[in-house]
Amino acid sequence: MDARFPAAHGCGADVALVDLEDSVPAEVKPAAREAARAFFTNPSARSVLGVRISSPTSRDGIRDLIALHHYEAKPQIVLIPKVESGRDFEIVSGALDTPGYTPHLYALIETPRALEKLPSIVRAERIAGVLFGTADYATATGCSRTWESLQHARAALVTSAAAAGIPAIDAPYFDLDDLGGLHTEAERAKALGFTGKSCVHPAHLPVIDAVFRLREEEIAAAHAIVAAAENAGGSIVRVDGHMVGPPMVAAARALLARAAALTPSEAPS
Repeated sequence: MDARFPAAHGCGADVALVDLEDSVPAEVKPAAREAARAFFTNPSARSVLGVRISSPTSRDGIRDLIALHHYEAKPQIVLIPKVESGRDFEIVSGALDTPGYTPHLYALIETPRALEKLPSIVRAERIAGVLFGTADYATATGCSRTWESLQHARAALVTSAAAAGIPAIDAPYFDLDDLGGLHTEAERAKALGFTGKSCVHPAHLPVIDAVFRLREEEIAAAHAIVAAAENAGGSIVRVDGHMVGPPMVAAARALLARAAALTPSEAPS
């Protein structure tokens, strides 16, 4: 078993993924498929366990799916890269689904064509969520990986995901030592509507968790909005100097529902 697997299992991330795509050179992909089998056999893992396969329209992707089909313990999440069509979900679900196993399928959106096809991609029958891949997207468009350069793509992704009622997860921050920059980008991603942020190093997890975890003050503010709206009989009302109407009340109720669904370990302390 890869020596990094135990660290990944206990890192505290909501989801821990083993990668069979870009981080694995072509010549060692067969060995990686076999080694990855052990990643899913630890029942004490604190995270939901998943895998990023190669594109299902490639030879390596087909081989990944065949390998996953034969795993005794299987991933709960399958991340599909280079998604540009709902057809990708049909291929993956057709290869993996059984009466007792239907993994959550997430799309990695990382090409201009994918951005153009978002309205149809996010309505694929088996899609569970979307992730933004800034590295490949910036390479394909020739833009830089700055926030400003990629803000349009991020906004489009969040909008399409929200319209389909699925979560959107922001891309990793690739400067491993710049925790301040990571915090700024995570705050911007949350403000834009992303529900989380992926990362490539455990050192980034505390920063991301601090940004996206519900805070006591957010919950208290939501309670105040809901209470004021109920006391006003649904009319527009003033709360802490802000005008509050039905959209704000709906957002507050959604936040409180999310807080109620958290486990004790996930709740604000």
